[in-house]
Amino acid sequence: MKKLLLRVLTLLAVGGIAQEAKAADVPMYPPPPPQPPPQQFYTPRPLDLCSWAGPYLGSNLGYAWGTVSGSQTKPAGFVSGAQAGYNWQNGPWVIGVEGDLQVSGAENTFASWKFSNPWFGTVRGRAGYTVGSVLFYSTAGLAFGELRAETFNSSESHVNTGWAVGVGTEFNLTAFGAPTNWTAKIEYLFVSLSDTPFFTTGMSNGLSFSTFRVGVNYHF
Repeated sequence: MKKLLLRVLTLLAVGGIAQEAKAADVPMYPPPPPQPPPQQFYTPRPLDLCSWAGPYLGSNLGYAWGTVSGSQTKPAGFVSGAQAGYNWQNGPWVIGVEGDLQVSGAENTFASWKFSNPWFGTVRGRAGYTVGSVLFYSTAGLAFGELRAETFNSSESHVNTGWAVGVGTEFNLTAFGAPTNWTAKIEYLFVSLSDTPFFTTGMSNGLSFSTFRVGVNYHF
C-alpha cells in the first residue's frame, strides 16, 4: 500500500514539473505599437500651385494722357472698360491673348481746336512669368480707336488703327491661404494711333497716349 501511494505521488510530481516546463517554453511578445492618427483628407493648396490657364473676363479703370500729332492739344482723362482673354501655362511660364474695349474721357482744347478720344480698343498677346501667386507680364499688339476734331460748329471723326505695348502685374486674390478665381492687375499701356487726313484741320492727325489702369479678372 505504501509503495502504491509513493508511486502516485511520484507521478503527480513529475506531471507538475512537465507542465511548468511547457509554460516556460511559451514565447513572450511585445505589446502592439500605437496606431497612427487617421489620415487627413484635405490638404491646403499652396499658393505656388495657382493656375493661370484658361479663359477670363474682367473690367478696369484708369487714366490716359497723350498728344495729337499736327496739333498742340494734349487729350487727357479717365478711361474704363472691359477685357477678356485666354492663357496657356507651362510651369511658371504663361502666354495668352487679350482683347479690351475702353470708353475714354480724354480730351483737350487748344485755341479753337478740340481733340478727343471717345473710345479705343486693343487686341494683344501676353507673355509672363509667375512667382507664387503673382504674374509679371509684357504685352503688345494691335490698337484702334476714334479721334475726333471739333472747331466752332463743325466736327469730324476718324477711326484710326495702330499698335499698343505695355507691362503689367497680376496677382491672385487669395482667401484663407488658398487661391481663388479672382485676380487683380496693375497695367501700363502705350497706344499709338496712326495719322489720318482731317478735312477740318487741313492736315493729318493722329493720337499717341499712355494709360495707367487697375482691374480685376474672373478666371473660369
